Amino acid sequence: MLKRAGIALGVGVVGFAAGSQFRRPVPVKKAGTLGLSPLPQDTSVVFVLGGPGAGKGTQCQNIVRDYGFVHLSAGDLLREERQRKGSPYGELINNIIKEGQIVPMEITISLLHQAMKASGGKRFLIDGFPRAIDQGQKFEEEVVEAKMVLYYECPEEEMLKRLMKRGETSGRVDDNIESIRKRFVVFRDTSYPVIELYKDKVEKVSCMNTVDGVYDETRKIFEKHFPK
Repeated sequence: MLKRAGIALGVGVVGFAAGSQFRRPVPVKKAGTLGLSPLPQDTSVVFVLGGPGAGKGTQCQNIVRDYGFVHLSAGDLLREERQRKGSPYGELINNIIKEGQIVPMEITISLLHQAMKASGGKRFLIDGFPRAIDQGQKFEEEVVEAKMVLYYECPEEEMLKRLMKRGETSGRVDDNIESIRKRFVVFRDTSYPVIELYKDKVEKVSCMNTVDGVYDETRKIFEKHFPK
């Protein structure tokens, strides 16, 4: 079963510029400014990246089953917050997601932190995050350093085919051709620099295989980093 945590957002000051940086700055460790409570020292985080429709969620379910991780999807948490009654950020999140853009990182990081605390776990797959260099740096300043970055490589034409098929039944506002193409542009412009930033921690898996074949390669990586 997929481990998830139901949460409510409580953010102090939120900046509305989620700025992307296209150069590779030197990470600077600073004191946290969001006022987040610390997690256990043995907390392990794996960032799971890949374009829209690369199959990250499916593979994360398998990892949860076999390796005892908690799976947190940044996108799902944002969609839940958007729908939460009384959320001061619901309309903002809805408009940003519809445009395929990046939600202010203070909102996303606070949601992830609260979900991690609520789960009671110590091993986390954070799916679809970070989507920009400054998001990853801020998360590591405020929450915990990532142990590994798992990157699922998939050609855009394959992802488009999968997303259009999913859009027939998903009901998601961003599963339409216009939003999908915008998401591809954002992914190219922001996520590739993230992968370059974390290149010493990146493990790549090709998605051009069966679901089971992709998981076979994924499992080899986890056996190396998280042996049972």
